[in-house]
Amino acid sequence: MPRKKQDYGNESISSLKGADRVRKRPGVIFGSDGLEGCEHSFFEILSNSIDEAREGYGKEIEVTRFLDGSIEVRDYGRGIPLDYNEKEGRYNWDLVYCELYAGGKYNNNSADGMYEYSLGLNGLGACATQYSSEYMDVEVIRDGTKYTLHFEKGQNIGGLKKEPAPARAKTGSCQRWKPDLDVFTDINIPVEYFHDTLRRQSMTNAGIKFTLFNETENGMELFEYFYEKGIVDYLSENVGEDGFTTIEVWDAERKGRDREDQPEYRLKMQIAFCFSNKVNMTEYYHNSSWLEHGGAPDKAVKNAFVYAIDQYLKNNNKYKKNDSKITFVDVADCLALVINSFSTQTSYENQTKKSITNKFIQEAMTEFLRHQLEVYFIENRADAEKIANQVLVNKQSRENADKVRIDVKKKLTGTMDVTNRVKKFVDCRSKDVAVREVYIVEGDSALGSCKLARNPEFQAIMPIRGKILNCLKADYAQIFKSDIILDLVRVLGCGIEIKTKHNKNIETFSLDNLRWDKVIICTDADVDGFQIRTLVLTMIYRLMPTLIDVGKVYIAESPLYEIEITKGKRKGEQLFAYTDQEKEQIVAKLAEDGLSKGHDDFDIKRSKGLGENQADMMSLTTMHPATRRLIRVTPENVERTAQMFDILLGNNLESRKEYITLNGAKYMEMLDVM
Repeated sequence: MPRKKQDYGNESISSLKGADRVRKRPGVIFGSDGLEGCEHSFFEILSNSIDEAREGYGKEIEVTRFLDGSIEVRDYGRGIPLDYNEKEGRYNWDLVYCELYAGGKYNNNSADGMYEYSLGLNGLGACATQYSSEYMDVEVIRDGTKYTLHFEKGQNIGGLKKEPAPARAKTGSCQRWKPDLDVFTDINIPVEYFHDTLRRQSMTNAGIKFTLFNETENGMELFEYFYEKGIVDYLSENVGEDGFTTIEVWDAERKGRDREDQPEYRLKMQIAFCFSNKVNMTEYYHNSSWLEHGGAPDKAVKNAFVYAIDQYLKNNNKYKKNDSKITFVDVADCLALVINSFSTQTSYENQTKKSITNKFIQEAMTEFLRHQLEVYFIENRADAEKIANQVLVNKQSRENADKVRIDVKKKLTGTMDVTNRVKKFVDCRSKDVAVREVYIVEGDSALGSCKLARNPEFQAIMPIRGKILNCLKADYAQIFKSDIILDLVRVLGCGIEIKTKHNKNIETFSLDNLRWDKVIICTDADVDGFQIRTLVLTMIYRLMPTLIDVGKVYIAESPLYEIEITKGKRKGEQLFAYTDQEKEQIVAKLAEDGLSKGHDDFDIKRSKGLGENQADMMSLTTMHPATRRLIRVTPENVERTAQMFDILLGNNLESRKEYITLNGAKYMEMLDVM
């Protein structure tokens, strides 16, 4: 029987209390109840130590990652005040660790604010992390006293303990806790997250040293992070010698408000950037929190850089007639930029602090960047010319990619009768993709033999005329002018995958639209056949590599030798060898059976091309599922093939010379043998 629903009345409304406010709904505070939320709980504790160090209290922060999933953060600041608070009528430890929306950073914008620029703002982090922990131990040294606390699953055990601090002990706070699996679905924070976070924090907090101790089964690993010049050193580290302009650094401070009736607050910003053909990056940090989703600084950068460069192009007649305006994509393709800003009042998009929405910050940054870029272009004419020309090159590349995408979609999308649209393509009867196979063969003669030898129920034939375009050497515009390649793409049905930095939306590929269970490349067992096979593989490797990744592409082996017995009871019997080694093994076996080549007991012939084979032989050796030999193409072997093909037939002249120098003698020896 269905469960009877309770009445929805006054007693149906309830509220979460105490630790349950976080433990039962961690996603509200941390953005997720999974690993990402667990990572953010760590960042909340780290943020408090960073705020203290930024104010000049302690210049070193230590983080320890333990094997059991517990974490420790130690700083050498003033130490968290934990004793009795006369104003609030409660102990501070109770406010900090057991009360949401309690902290010392609510009046930062006032003259007597404790922290000028703060990463922690909402008074949630320490309490929420404590509530979501299996246990948390706190040790604080301040005022000559050592304070200790112990919590379990959100509850204080034993109260606040105090004792005299050891002689010469440094002031500071140490918090060790283990995220609770009853709260988070995963607490195994990877060491890479700690590396990335501490590296970013050391870069945005110049002069503060971060140390990571990582416990492993073999002992404790130690890593240190320190950038003396902050984002300048960081950008230099990333770009290296690859910039075509030098790194420019701008600092500024502004005061303003988000709305006329709101209080004024302070903004401090530092911008470091250069232009590079090899490294492009835009990273934004506010109060040392990485703004993964950008927000106000991202909008300011896009507005200012597009405006300034567009004005330069117009003023210097760089645009051609009917040219469209540049976009930020064209600028970002060669821009390496880091912004590190701080404000005494911040509007984060949410508690995870991945985006800020302050109207004043956006407007102030936009105005500052526009002005600075205008001056920069005037004072650095040579660099301005390089930047303008490169942005125009990027624009042209993007527009070409757009044109290719549109052309490809026109040619490959929409309903079409493949049988009628693709010349000489022979379809099969079955519509069941799980059994359908397409054989890609070379030429009309092979088409005839394969057509007679196939099982028309599930095997289709796609002939290609001669050698197709080398897709490693050709650009996309050339590739999609090739009728043969377009026909192959139409027959396969899955579309294409094009990887280009200028247009990430050019892909039309969908594995669900693949019309075949097996794509089988079937060519002659000679040099020309091998080259055609390699060209087809290269096309698939470049345009639809997922087919190879998921194991849909095969090579049909065709025999190299035909061995026919000419005497005795087995007269007329045919054997096939696919390699020289197999041929020798067959000859040896026949000798054991009393048959000798010297007595003309059997005849060995090089196998003919596919087009000259009889249908029954084609079926037996190449097409019948029970007797054929198929080689599944793997990503590794096709990549090696493509690399070798690029050396021998591509544009890499130096590699080709080197290869011939190292390996040419082997081929000369082969010629001597033949």
